[in-house]
Amino acid sequence: MRFGISTHLYHRQRLRREHLAEIASHGFEVVELFALKGHFDYHDPGAIAALKGWLAETGLALHSIHAPIFDTLKEGEPRRMFSNAHRHDSERTLALEETERALGVAREIPTGYLVVHLGVPASVQSDPNDNDMAVAQKSLEAIDALAQPLGIRVAAEVVPNNLSGAARLVRVLEEEVELPRAGVCLDFGHAHVMGDLIDAIDVISGHLITTHVHDNFGKTDDHLLPFDGNIDWPAALMSVQKIGYDDTLLFELANTSTPGAVLAGAARARRRFEEILAR
Repeated sequence: MRFGISTHLYHRQRLRREHLAEIASHGFEVVELFALKGHFDYHDPGAIAALKGWLAETGLALHSIHAPIFDTLKEGEPRRMFSNAHRHDSERTLALEETERALGVAREIPTGYLVVHLGVPASVQSDPNDNDMAVAQKSLEAIDALAQPLGIRVAAEVVPNNLSGAARLVRVLEEEVELPRAGVCLDFGHAHVMGDLIDAIDVISGHLITTHVHDNFGKTDDHLLPFDGNIDWPAALMSVQKIGYDDTLLFELANTSTPGAVLAGAARARRRFEEILAR
């Protein structure tokens, strides 16, 4: 397996070359770009060109792009959530337009996956129109049509809302849309908050194409280092191995102290993961 880091770790800062160098220095091979304009201006061709150069210089590959889920931060909080499942066309169109702009990164930098939230998490939903399943399916088809010419697979993420539980995503992919290249991003922390992580892994067998790895105590989405919460990681990793997934485990972590300390902890977690998987 490969191991990677999401630039979510630095999302409260403007992304810089030094951040990627720090990730590479801790032994990680790939990154996921967290598409937030205040963090990385995916509207700016110059920023994309700079990112391409930084990746080459640090030896990192761009594994995936996380589609925009909110606008720039204001006083540490999202200024505006984006919902591709919103019943109002103007809100849905805005979300799709931002996703298309983020895909512009892939026109310059090879990458394999676009991770997409359907709607918004239930914990931050403020508008009853945010999470409509029929709209979400329509948007998933539209996003897949944008991604296919770039050779990118769309991964619908397991998210704590009524649209994106493991079983619901599988039903969408198997029965409600015809998108043979699309799949699921298993967010371990989200699945743990939603209930039975091991069951979720089993449910998405055959559809799992990428991951987000972080921990919590089953109540809130804390994005902790593995082993700092109460996920049973040996059981989870054995379940992932059992269903035949052997691609990237990508850490999507909160900056709970300093990025360097979090990355050192991620490197330790990686070594423990490798020991578990080698048994």
